[in-house]
Amino acid sequence: MLDTAIARLGLGPIAVITGAGISTDSGIPDYRGAGAPPRNPMQLDRFLASEHARRRYWAGSHLGWKAFSSTQPNDGHRAIARLDAAGLVTGVITQNVDDLHEKAGSRDVVHLHGANATVTCLQCASRFPRQVVADRIAEQNPWITVPDSVRMNPDGDVSLDGDQDFVVPVCFVCEGMLKPDVVFFGELVPSHVFHEADMAVRAASVVLVAGSSLVVNTAVRLLEIARRREVPIVIVNRGPTKWDKRASARIDAGTSETLTAFADALAPLPHAS
Repeated sequence: MLDTAIARLGLGPIAVITGAGISTDSGIPDYRGAGAPPRNPMQLDRFLASEHARRRYWAGSHLGWKAFSSTQPNDGHRAIARLDAAGLVTGVITQNVDDLHEKAGSRDVVHLHGANATVTCLQCASRFPRQVVADRIAEQNPWITVPDSVRMNPDGDVSLDGDQDFVVPVCFVCEGMLKPDVVFFGELVPSHVFHEADMAVRAASVVLVAGSSLVVNTAVRLLEIARRREVPIVIVNRGPTKWDKRASARIDAGTSETLTAFADALAPLPHAS
């Protein structure tokens, strides 16, 4: 099946769609993989309506960010960056909010669900680097410390008890409500972001899905576009996905080793002299 997948990928430009499974080897857990704990992700309406929910979210998210931001790309991210550098990729479309593709060297990355690296004011639309907001949180909440062992979630959040004294950060410009630039559950993917992903898929001769169970509607819409154009779909994921029966090639394996095999075949590294 590996040879079949490589043959399919060799047909032409590749649109890459990645999910949480590609980042597990970097220490960020999967949402739905084997052993994943039950999740109660933040809903947009709850975040907007409840001061308590915002306090809980920001307290946990701050601790998660400290660990989340220090993670490094793994061999799967580096393999995709190698394919990109070789001119074989029309775009890297990720459902993840980490910036590990960029750290690995990928250039045209579309973040379907936003990114944790920036924060926006919902009142005046000012945008700030996440680190600046993190510094303000640490200044206003000197009691908060990063535990020795933080259980991160795929969105960079962690659970936290005793948040009643936590001071929620506000906009540096107008003191409005701040929200990380991630797409909460119940929130729509911005139309311009989906358009970028759509264009990457339409420019491709094959679609590679890596580390996603394909249960999120946005990714499924992109695969529907590929299917209607009769573009082959190659899936690499541990465990079943919703599109296994429609894939041209399906590999049930880890993304790091499989994507490295793809890169070795399609964009081999030059031999050392």
